[in-house]
Amino acid sequence: MMDYLQQLNLLQEYLDLTQQQLADKFGVSFPSMNSWLNGKSVPRKSKQNQILNEYTKTIGKAPAVSINDARLDLIEEARKNSNFLELINKFKDIRESLVLSLTYHTDKIEGSTLTMRETQAILFENQTVNKSLLEQLEAKNHQTAWNFLLKQIAEGNFRIDEKFILKLHSILMNGILEDAGLYRNHPVRIVGSRTVTANYMKVPTLMDELIVDINSLTDSFFNHCAKIHSRFEQIHPFGDGNGRIGRLLLQAILLINNYPPSIIEQDKKIRYYEALEKSQIHEDVVPLTALIIEGILVGLKLIIIK
Repeated sequence: MMDYLQQLNLLQEYLDLTQQQLADKFGVSFPSMNSWLNGKSVPRKSKQNQILNEYTKTIGKAPAVSINDARLDLIEEARKNSNFLELINKFKDIRESLVLSLTYHTDKIEGSTLTMRETQAILFENQTVNKSLLEQLEAKNHQTAWNFLLKQIAEGNFRIDEKFILKLHSILMNGILEDAGLYRNHPVRIVGSRTVTANYMKVPTLMDELIVDINSLTDSFFNHCAKIHSRFEQIHPFGDGNGRIGRLLLQAILLINNYPPSIIEQDKKIRYYEALEKSQIHEDVVPLTALIIEGILVGLKLIIIK
């Protein structure tokens, strides 16, 4: 069974609480809560029971074996009675919350300096902000690409194919990259990574193979998602925009299978890059799979927690 520390971590994650808010919830000081969360001290038995009771009340069941299992339980329980694509398309507030969070975090991972508020103004208020015009165009293009993705999947009998991927890239890089919507015809490197990208002459063949595997589930679903995402990023089929396209494809795979989008938050950027590299060099997808599941819980909260 999960211990009190894992229960606290999931409560903080699920309820979007700061450490101070979490401390207030359990009637302790910030230093005490910080000490618990960092493993420097242990709450007395009565506080551990209070944590367990709050966990059970909030999550709706006794603690699972691990925090990852608990996340999966929450996600699978929500899936039983929800059509996530339908909810996204039906409710404007959900749709806008998702595209704001997805755009902000995916662009931030790629180095954008836009704040969440600035991203909101660009996406929904047709405002310009005192930041790079390129960053603002990237945000608007990502919103357009996301809307295109939702429309395509909603049409039914949708399968990810080369045409869809190239169109997604042409929208994302419109006005930014001269060869938007085309595979690269030159070598590229992933800056700061030991991963070697594919020879550009092999990209079309490797993408054909990847697309076949996208639509052929031969592994547990979340491992499948992680392996596909890892392979796409290692192929690096485009001159630019590979990270954002790869994460959009991940959202498409999830929505097709009635899972919420996985929002990999910008403060997990280093973990994300390390997990990608580990999957590509050592074929260990466990850290990347865990991040994707964490991201799905973030997406789930934006859809069902009002």
